[in-house]
Amino acid sequence: MHLGATLRLLRVDAGVSLRDMARRIGVSSAYLSRVENGVDAPPTPERLAAIARELDVPPALLMDVAQRVSPYVAGYLEEVPGAGTLFLEIARRRLSGAQLTRVRAFLDSEFPVRGARADEPVPPLAPLLAPERVVVQLSCAGWDDVLDVVAGRLSAALPGADAGRLVDELRRRDEESSCAVGGGVAVPHAFLAGATPVAALVTLAKPLKVDTPDGQPLRLVVAAVDGGRGRVRLMRLAHVARLAAHGLADRLLDARQPHQVLTVLEELESLR
Repeated sequence: MHLGATLRLLRVDAGVSLRDMARRIGVSSAYLSRVENGVDAPPTPERLAAIARELDVPPALLMDVAQRVSPYVAGYLEEVPGAGTLFLEIARRRLSGAQLTRVRAFLDSEFPVRGARADEPVPPLAPLLAPERVVVQLSCAGWDDVLDVVAGRLSAALPGADAGRLVDELRRRDEESSCAVGGGVAVPHAFLAGATPVAALVTLAKPLKVDTPDGQPLRLVVAAVDGGRGRVRLMRLAHVARLAAHGLADRLLDARQPHQVLTVLEELESLR
């Protein structure tokens, strides 16, 4: 997985320059550029948390993209070693997302968090999709074909939206900062003032050889349109990158029907 590509995608979408972000988190712009381009190792959890604060997204999201343990979790395991045994039991039982949701509900009921602000729920992807906006095993000649397909599906769900203009907006945004986040996944996205958030998903019959941050060919495209800028939009993009980091493209490899794609997504997102 390529964390740097996600950091750059979010930073550019938030309208923050490389120099300004580096200044805010107390590093050099040269260092941050190397991180975003995958030359340097991912930042420490503390720096990731600082970046998350500047972007106003939950630090846990970026930790998940980087596949790193939160300093809070690490500190808790040192303080209460027995908690590690419980984590191992959960892993041994291979609890599904739906089962973990039941565990979360029990914890919320029996051991509620007091005196702390609850994290804002991460907006899920599945509710923004519909079977008619899920294209499975698309055969295409190149990236422009993919953009044409997703723009057509998205514009059909947006009254008054023009597919041609939407393609132009998706392409323009991709030129500002590549929408490829690694793991075989790209997240083209566009802003249409006042539009209801909507998404389209395309799996490719044959991997597409395009420029990606980790060198993996493109296998999955998740395209989104938002009617607002800001925190929710950035959280949604980071969430898709998190799904990519946890093998979303692999999990959808055998899907042959839209409902299979939606079932996999709902399972993955049952505990966010």
